[in-house]
Amino acid sequence: MLTKQPITKKLNAPAEKAWEAISRIGRLDIWFPIIATCSVEGDGVGACRRMTTSDGGEITDIIQEIDHATRRLAYLRVKSPFPVTCYQGTVEVFDSFDSLAVIVWTIEFESDPKDSASVAELVKEAISAGLDGMERDLQSDFALSKK
Repeated sequence: MLTKQPITKKLNAPAEKAWEAISRIGRLDIWFPIIATCSVEGDGVGACRRMTTSDGGEITDIIQEIDHATRRLAYLRVKSPFPVTCYQGTVEVFDSFDSLAVIVWTIEFESDPKDSASVAELVKEAISAGLDGMERDLQSDFALSKK
C-alpha cells in the first residue's frame, strides 16, 4: 500500500539558512532524537547517507536530487529498520512572507496495509521532532553568526 505523509513546519530561522543546512545532507544525528549517528559518503547527487537509530537500527539513504534553484532535496531510503518495501523522502524549503523558512518534508512509502498507519505515525512524529531539532540548531548557528 502506497502512503504519502507530508509534514510542514515554519521555522524561526531564515529560509536560505535552512536550505543551506539541508543541502549539506548531514546533521540528522543533531536534529533527530531517533538518530544516534549520521555519516555521509560522497557529495551531492549519488551521495550515501548512513545512519543508526538510537536502538541500533541501520538506515541508508541515496541522495537523488539537490536542486538549489527550487530548494528541493530528494532521497531514496535503501535500507531501513521500518516495515516498508519502498521509502522516498523529499524536503523542500519555501520562504514565508517574513523570509523565514517553511519546510515541507514529504515521505512516500509502500508497506503492508496493516503497517501503513503505524509507519505513517512514526514518520510524522520522527520528522516533526527532527524539524524542531533543526530549528534549535539553526537558531544557535544564526545567533552566533549575528555576533
